[in-house]
Amino acid sequence: MSFAFADGPLFFPVTAYAEDGTVDHALTRAHIEAGVDAGPGGVFPACGTGEFHALSASESVAVARTAVEAVAGRIPVIAGVGGPVGQAIESARNLQGAGVDGLLLLPPYLVAATQAGLEAYVAAVASASELPIIVYHRATAKFEAATFARILETQPTVVGFKDGIGDVALAQQIVLGARAVREDVQFFNGLLTAEASQAAYRAIGIPLYSSAVFAMAPDIARAFYEAYRDGDDARCDELLTGFFFPLVGLRDTTPGYAVALIKAGVRLAGLPVGGVRPPLVDPGEAHTARLEQLLAAGRSLPSAGGARMSEGAVSEVAGMPEGAVSASAASALVSS
Repeated sequence: MSFAFADGPLFFPVTAYAEDGTVDHALTRAHIEAGVDAGPGGVFPACGTGEFHALSASESVAVARTAVEAVAGRIPVIAGVGGPVGQAIESARNLQGAGVDGLLLLPPYLVAATQAGLEAYVAAVASASELPIIVYHRATAKFEAATFARILETQPTVVGFKDGIGDVALAQQIVLGARAVREDVQFFNGLLTAEASQAAYRAIGIPLYSSAVFAMAPDIARAFYEAYRDGDDARCDELLTGFFFPLVGLRDTTPGYAVALIKAGVRLAGLPVGGVRPPLVDPGEAHTARLEQLLAAGRSLPSAGGARMSEGAVSEVAGMPEGAVSASAASALVSS
């Protein structure tokens, strides 16, 4: 029951909003269609980067349906569910016939829980749908190795584990414990800007990772992915030091920037997807200019050029006219 991902980064699209604040499905679809054309391995709509936390249950299901239409069966679509258990169950049931290939189960809302409670949470959602589930290990959903092993023994539709905690020793225990139960489980690095930590995660048996960057810069994300896939450490290191680590530095200045910066990057590329919903905040002028500088610098790296798409293809994904480079980005390159 494992997911047959294509050879590419895992794409977490943003959710576009119209001027009145409602979900703009036409823009969301255009964003996903262009992203799929850029070569991701799978699409995860209405998840972290897609502001699952800010969507109603009906909105998240509708965004997933839009993604299914945009992808048109080319690669797997894994939809976000989670939060209050009633909402998670309702969404899982509604997604059963929506054409998605699986579910990413995000943590329960607000409350902490015992291991028995987390196990029951997963079971309640799994019982509402026959779709395969990836369990997200993050925030209020911190699983022990023995707990996840029991889940695998009792819930055959649970086929994946995504780590968003960052405790490498615990993640290693979970991987080894899971492998002792089942061989079909897939493991994902779900930390923020996961490229920055993926070398360590591959070493402990977690080969897959989320790429939020792919949503705003598919050329840079693919360059890293191809270097990572091919074992080209020198190219990975250049992209990490020249782009991803500086991006992490900017991201860490403000809570919520892991999402807000990605959406700002999509807007910089020319697609008017709107801002983030509260309580997140959009970056101001200085941080937006810094992001634009980082994107330009990342694309200038020799390692990015090796796997870089044509300018026309990048422009199509970005939604900007071919050959268009903003004055601030050009100035940033000169001054960097």
